[in-house]
Amino acid sequence: MIKRLRRKLIAACMLSLAIVLLVILGGVNLMSYQKVVADADAVLALLEANDGVFPRVHAGPEEKPEDGFSPAGGPGGKKDPFDQRGLSPETPYESRFFSVLLGEDGQVLETDTGQIAAVDGEEAAVYAQSVAASGKRAGFLGNYRYLLCQEDTNSRVIFLDCGRSLSSFRTTLIASVSLALLGLGAVLALLLILSKRIVRPVAESYEKQKRFITDAGHELKTPMTIISADADLAEMECGENQWLTDIRRQAQRLTDLTHDLIYLSRMEEEQPKLQRIEFPLSDVAEEMAQSFAAPARSQDKELTVTVQPMLSCTGDEKAIRQLISILLDNALKYSPVGGQLALSLEKQGRTLLLTVSNTTQQPIAREQLAHLFDRFYRTDQSRNSQTGGYGLGLSIAKSIVLSHKGKIRAENPDGTYLSIVVNLPT
Repeated sequence: MIKRLRRKLIAACMLSLAIVLLVILGGVNLMSYQKVVADADAVLALLEANDGVFPRVHAGPEEKPEDGFSPAGGPGGKKDPFDQRGLSPETPYESRFFSVLLGEDGQVLETDTGQIAAVDGEEAAVYAQSVAASGKRAGFLGNYRYLLCQEDTNSRVIFLDCGRSLSSFRTTLIASVSLALLGLGAVLALLLILSKRIVRPVAESYEKQKRFITDAGHELKTPMTIISADADLAEMECGENQWLTDIRRQAQRLTDLTHDLIYLSRMEEEQPKLQRIEFPLSDVAEEMAQSFAAPARSQDKELTVTVQPMLSCTGDEKAIRQLISILLDNALKYSPVGGQLALSLEKQGRTLLLTVSNTTQQPIAREQLAHLFDRFYRTDQSRNSQTGGYGLGLSIAKSIVLSHKGKIRAENPDGTYLSIVVNLPT
C-alpha cells in the first residue's frame, strides 16, 4: 500500500508539473508562431496593396511628388504605410520575396524574382501554380508564406521568405522542449529521493495500525475461545437457553471479525506470501457457485452461472476461492427476496473477466461505488443487523485481486443491478 501511495504521489506531481510546463511553454511558443505569421501577413498585405512591390515613401533629391511618391508626413499628406502596419522602414531591405502573375486560365503571365536569389522564374511559376491548385488564399509552402490576391481578371501570388523567422521559432521550440524534459527528469529524480521522507509518517502510522490489528486479533482469540468453551460447558450443565445461544453467536461473530481483520492486514502487506500455481479457474468458479445454489433457492432467489470452460489462472487457488465466495456471499446478502444473482467468467484478450451481479433494492449513487471497497463501508447503514456482515468482505476481495496484479470495480449502470467486475491476468 505504501509503495502504491508513493507511486501515486510521484505520478500526481509529475503530471501536474507536465501540465503546467505544457501550458506555459505551449502558450509562449504559440504566441511566437502567431507573431511570425502576423508579421509575414503584414508584409504581404503591404505588397498586395502595391502590386507586389514595396512602396517608396521617401522622395529622393531628384523625385517629385507627382511621380507618385511623397515624403512621409510631408506636404503630399500621405502617411507612412510602414508605420500604419507596424513595420519598420527597413523592412524592404530585410525582406526576400517574389511574385507571380497568373491569367484567368492559370497561365503564368509574369514572374518577379528580383528580390530573392534562392528561386528562379521556373521555380516561382511552379510554386504559384501549386498555390492556385490548392484553392487557399494564404498559408505556408515550405518556408514561404504566400498570399493570393486578385488584380482585375488576373491573380497574383506573392511569396515571402520566412526561413529565418521559422528557423528561430523552431530553435526556440526545440530548446524549450529540451529544457522542459530536463526539468521533468530532475524533478522526477528529486521526487524519487524525497518521496520516501514525504510518505514516511504515513508509512509509520500504517505499520502501527497493522501491528495493532494483528496483535489485538491474536490477543482476542484466547478470550473468544474461552468464552465459547465456557458457554458449551454451561449449556451441558444448565441446558440450552436463549442467553447461552446469544453468547455463543456473538462470540463467533467476534471471532470471524478478528479473523477477517488479521487476514486483511496480511493481504495488504507489501509482498503477501501467496502460493502461486496454475489451476482450473472454470472448475473452481462452477464449484463455488454450486455451493451457493441451495442458499439462493431457500431465499427465493435465482442464481445464473455462465462459465467459459477450460480457463486456467496462475495464482493462489485458496485466495481465489475466497474471492469468489466473498462476491457471491455479498450478492446473496444484499439482493432482495425474489431477486436475481449471476456469475459469469470469460476470457477477454489476455485477461480473465469475472463478474458477479445481483439485483438491488434501490439505485446506488455513483460516488458510493468507489467506496464499496473501503473497510466497514455500507451504502445503507440500516441493513447492518439484517445482513450480519461487517463491511470487510469487498475490502478483502480488493486485496486479493491486487495481490494477483488484477483490477476490481463496481458498476451500477441502470440502477437495478450491482456488478462487481474483476480482471485477472492469465
